[in-house]
Order: sequence, then C-alpha cells, then structure tokens
Amino acid sequence: MTVSAPPGWIAPGFRLIEGGTSFDREALCRLPAPAGGVVEAGRPSVVLVALAAAERAGQPILLKRHAGSDPDLPALPGFAVLLETSGTTGVPKLVRHGFDRLRGRLRGTADAGARWLLTYEPGAFAGLQVILTAAAAGATLVAEPGGGVGGLARAAVHHGVTHVSGTPSFWRAFLMALGAEAPPLAAITLGGEAADQPLLDRLAERFPQARLRHIYASTEAGALFAVADGLAGFPAEWLETGVDGVGLRIAGGVLEVRSPRAMLDGAGDWLSTGDLVELRDGRVLFAGRLDGRINVGGVKVSPEAAETALLAVPGVLDALVEPRANPISGWILTATVVPQPGVEESALRSAIRVALEPLAPAARPRVLTFADHIALSTAGKKSRRPEP
Repeated sequence: MTVSAPPGWIAPGFRLIEGGTSFDREALCRLPAPAGGVVEAGRPSVVLVALAAAERAGQPILLKRHAGSDPDLPALPGFAVLLETSGTTGVPKLVRHGFDRLRGRLRGTADAGARWLLTYEPGAFAGLQVILTAAAAGATLVAEPGGGVGGLARAAVHHGVTHVSGTPSFWRAFLMALGAEAPPLAAITLGGEAADQPLLDRLAERFPQARLRHIYASTEAGALFAVADGLAGFPAEWLETGVDGVGLRIAGGVLEVRSPRAMLDGAGDWLSTGDLVELRDGRVLFAGRLDGRINVGGVKVSPEAAETALLAVPGVLDALVEPRANPISGWILTATVVPQPGVEESALRSAIRVALEPLAPAARPRVLTFADHIALSTAGKKSRRPEP
C-alpha cells in the first residue's frame, strides 16, 4: 500500500536527502508502506512513510532498530508508536508513546530554511525527534545510511548543513572527521550522554555563531529539558522549581523525573533515570550510570569519573574508560585515549597521571592505550560492557 496524501505533520517544503536520493513529501507518499506492524527502521524514508500509513490505518507501529532483535508487537488499540531502547547496558526494552506526545516537545519547527543532519538511528527516540522536527518545519533532512561519522562529515559540508544534533561521543568524532572544513552550523545540540565542559567549550570556540545546547531526554521519559547556558549539567535550582513542566529530584544519588511527556504507561509518575548525579557549585552534574558501576577490590566506582578527568586533559581529543575482569580485584578499569596530533606521548602520559590523582585508587585506570579513534555504537555512544 501507499499513503494517498501527505499527513499534516509533514509540512510543505520538506525535503529528505537520503544518500544519493532526494524526496519531497509527495514522493515519499508514493513509496510502499506497511499499515502498522513491526518495521525495520533503518532509513528515515521508511520511518516517515510507515508512521503516516499506521496513523491513517489507526494501527500501532513498532520501529525496530536492533538487527538481532525479534520483538513482538503487543495487541494495542489505535495508533501508537513503540520504540526499542538502545540496549547500551542490557537487553533492549519496548516503550510505548502516543504520537502527540512524541511531537509535543519539538524545537526548531519554525526554521523552514534549516538543513538538518541525521546522526542518530531513525528508529531511536532521538532520531525520531530530529526527523519529526525537520518534517514539521518543512526543512531539509540529510541522511547518510551506513556512511559512518566520516560520511556524515562529508555530507554536512557538501549540503551546507545548519542544524546538527548528536551525542557528545559523536561530536568528538565529528570534529576530528571535519578537519579544517566546517559546515555553516547555526544550531548545535548534544544529547544521549552527559555533555562535558571541555567539549562544550571546543564547540563554542569552533562554531561561535551557532546556538549551543544540550538536552536531557530518554526513550522512557521522553523529551525533558534543554540547557543553553554553555555549562555542563543543569542549575541546581531546577530541583526546586522544575523546568518546562518537568519535576526533578535526587533520590539516593540518582536523578528522578516526573514528566507529562513520558511513555504512556509512566506519565505522571516519578521515573528513575538511572543517572548518578552530584551537586557542585550550584550545578547538578552527571556522574555516570547506576547500572554502570563496577566493584574494584570492594570499592564501587563509575568509569565515567575517570573518563571525565581524561577529557579535561589538554591534548586529549577523546577517551573511553571501561571495565575489564581481573583475577585479583574482580575488576579493573582500562582507558583508551585519542591524543591530539603532534602531542608528545610521554608528556601526555604525565599530564594524565596528574589528572587522575584526585580519584580514589580503585577509580584510576590501570591500563592506558593510545588510539586514533574510539568506536561508537549505531546509537552514537561508547559501549562500556565489561570485557571478560
């Protein structure tokens, strides 16, 4: 089947550039589409047409993003969108959203002249937000399925991309891939991981004309809030006042949220984000994942603490800290560092040792390796799954 007419949430003027193919909204409607069901969400064209067809048929749709998964579509009345979580720390879960709630927190829908770059998976919550924003604005969306960070960098320069949203890990790799070239960015958004201050400073220096913000959202909780003051974390006063209709609190060192835009089964309830946070100098700073802590010789540590320290070292472009099994202490931390070209290795190792000294001994990586890049998952994140 095909969609007989464009849905109202795809504005006139919308254009999708997917690899070497360009679609306007009328051309998208001529593509074959399922009426609901489980959809392989590997391309934004497929996602857009499948959503339009499912909405018209009044059927639920499950956007499948994991090649090895075999999810079943629950029996649900009416049109709803089911998304798979990233599975970064375990087995992916299914989360159900109403389409109005997915579209209820879109930003940038007035920027009809924007040229968006899709860096997230089309079937992920963050990817869907970018797709729906560009569609609602009647803007241009640029996608390079399978192109990797290098392909995305080339596409951004070639098409003059103005708006990019990506994880902090993606942005570090993107900056390296761009080299001396740069697209005319007007808006930079970071999400999916904690945004560190050194990266925010690098982006502000490289693209001084661009609006810079980092957003907090999740597949379960939906789009929550954005921080646009150029600083890592968020103001501690939001714990008292809330922000954008979202309640925030800390319980046992973990951030909890209450949002009207959460998944349909959790709206109005306090939801644990699983994110460890710390109060420091009037800011709430992210300090790792609750389910990512490991036991090093009887001491619970978060790999992100050491990674944050490494990323602040001058001459370090990127870093990954991950656990590795150890027969004596149970686990140890190891670190991979991407050095800035031309940096002297012995001097950098010395600076790294100094940066890690304030951490507890158990929280310091015992193995340090230099590399030219750090591999990212299809979600644009670093994988920290323990190595045996």
